Amino acid sequence: MGDAPKKGFDRAEFVARTARAQALMAAENLAGMLLTTEAEIRYFTGFHTLFWQSPTRPWFLLVPAEGKPVAIIPEIGAALMRQSWIDDIRTWPAPRPSDDGLTLLVELLAPLARTKQRVGLMKGHETMLRMPLGDFEDLTSRLAGLNFIDATGIMRALRMVKSSAEIEKLAHVCAIGSRTFAQMPELARARTPLDEVFRAFRREALLQGADDVPYLVGGADQGGYYDVISPPSARPLQNGDIVMLDTGVSWDGYFCDFDRNFAIGHADDLSRRAYDVLWRATQAGLEAARPGLSCRALFDVMKSVIAEMDTASGDVGRMGHGLGMQLTEWPSLAAFEGTEIKENMVLTLEPSLSYGDGRIMVHEENIVIRSTGAELLSLRAPPELPVI
Repeated sequence: MGDAPKKGFDRAEFVARTARAQALMAAENLAGMLLTTEAEIRYFTGFHTLFWQSPTRPWFLLVPAEGKPVAIIPEIGAALMRQSWIDDIRTWPAPRPSDDGLTLLVELLAPLARTKQRVGLMKGHETMLRMPLGDFEDLTSRLAGLNFIDATGIMRALRMVKSSAEIEKLAHVCAIGSRTFAQMPELARARTPLDEVFRAFRREALLQGADDVPYLVGGADQGGYYDVISPPSARPLQNGDIVMLDTGVSWDGYFCDFDRNFAIGHADDLSRRAYDVLWRATQAGLEAARPGLSCRALFDVMKSVIAEMDTASGDVGRMGHGLGMQLTEWPSLAAFEGTEIKENMVLTLEPSLSYGDGRIMVHEENIVIRSTGAELLSLRAPPELPVI
């Protein structure tokens, strides 16, 4: 399997992230950024826990214009947060619905409100406010002088471009995913129920070194599948089925995200053709992806190949996205996305098409953008539809 990277990050990683954020904040005249969501808080602190699965407690982090971030978190998280580089950790005995950290937050932000400062808050696409709306309304009424400004662009700019340490983790988790898919001929045999294939895949990914398999979807049916997000059924695989699994294996809080298609017993001509078109569309994306190209242009490159078989391919919305601490991150490879691709972005290439009587096929690879072009992180799928 090879040696795994060291888990976690050195202190210098968080110092550099905070410094970059503060430079961008200065350009927007922000006195701070208030963060409430898992990925953003982990980005600046390294605070990594499955406790985010519980919606009971809110968590807050203020990135000030100068100095270290300040954490306002439930007491249950204090011991873990103290292992981070953060010194100023303020806690309350959560859950306390009558005052779930609100008083502490008001005390922290009140000096900024008195001088009518601007504080960043994520308000844009693919963001959420992870605190009760009523509490946020109470917060703004008690801090009437504070101006909450959309800081989504700042966080996008920071997280879209990965550090070398992040890329090392992403390469490692993609290798785990690739090794797991290599075992599919043993896991997905005729007469094996699809839900058992899913369970076997999860077990294999853990054996290959994954920390978890939070995301695994797919489909299987005669001559092609119709849906790729439903839970698996207990229907046994049959000769002539096309089966696809799409996984988000995770390791040290970073994801891979790619899929693989297989035929059981034999593949029909239409499915073989669909696979060939998708493979070539992905190859075109691999060869085109480079710094300076727009996400829209990369989408168009793949769409032009898909059009050989599916002229409505643009209806899928996008053909790839960013990848990192979340299964899907900014940017989208889509007709609406003019973001410029930059060196050290990690992206998925994910063309898809429709064929036959409503069947679909999806193909996905994970890449990192280098100065000279795209470098594969996932092991490239074979050019012809594999038959099990």
